[in-house]
Amino acid sequence: MTDEQLIAAARAAALKAYAPYSGFSVGCAILGEDGTLVTGANMENACYRLGICAEQSALTTAQHAFGLKNIARIAVAGGDGSGEALSGEQAVSPCGGCRQALLEASQLAGRDFTILCASGDGSRIERHRLSDLIPHGFGPANLSDAG
Repeated sequence: MTDEQLIAAARAAALKAYAPYSGFSVGCAILGEDGTLVTGANMENACYRLGICAEQSALTTAQHAFGLKNIARIAVAGGDGSGEALSGEQAVSPCGGCRQALLEASQLAGRDFTILCASGDGSRIERHRLSDLIPHGFGPANLSDAG
């Protein structure tokens, strides 16, 4: 699967978001090492803190489909999903909480993930190493000193 196809899957997933409060739809596409593709979208809730991010949704599906340690590639896209196509010009990167969740998967996989971050309209794409998005992150590897 090409980067463009993975980003297109993330953009399509964003159109399935439930975002009546922020109006900001986010989609995440995760490709497994075996070629299985899973997606997720943000799901807001009137009790704001009960909402779930697209990355968390996709990570849960990835765990069930092929396991977090078998993640090969990740794309995130977001913007205005109120129309027939996702729109927006700014590349979207994972929030802090999602960066932490992605770090957990990265450490389980034993490698630093590249995250493709795309604008809603797909015109802008940034590639970020997870270690650059969450430097000095705290994950499973940091618990080796626990008793």
